[in-house]
Amino acid sequence: TALLPQHLRHVEKDVLIPKIMREKARERCSEQVQDFTKCCKNSGLLMVVKCRKENSALKECLTAYYNDPAFYEECKMEYLKEREEFRKTGIPTKKRLQKLPTSM
Repeated sequence: TALLPQHLRHVEKDVLIPKIMREKARERCSEQVQDFTKCCKNSGLLMVVKCRKENSALKECLTAYYNDPAFYEECKMEYLKEREEFRKTGIPTKKRLQKLPTSM
């Protein structure tokens, strides 16, 4: 039985789409990610105390995306597009992108 195009399995809803959301949110919060990373590198063992402000800013930015229904829909559509391509070609997106023809 073929799955309906919009039907999502439990693992897709709870694992695969959230993974895309995390990756995209980290890209969109890259400034906060950089600030937090820099703070941690400069603070060593004291990072827990010293980087609270940066950690809060990062969490706030990421959470705003995680709680945004439009962002979820955007990531879901991206996932469905990738899934459809995979079903047509049998090649996962990451592999397909790596195998683009190179000039000879």
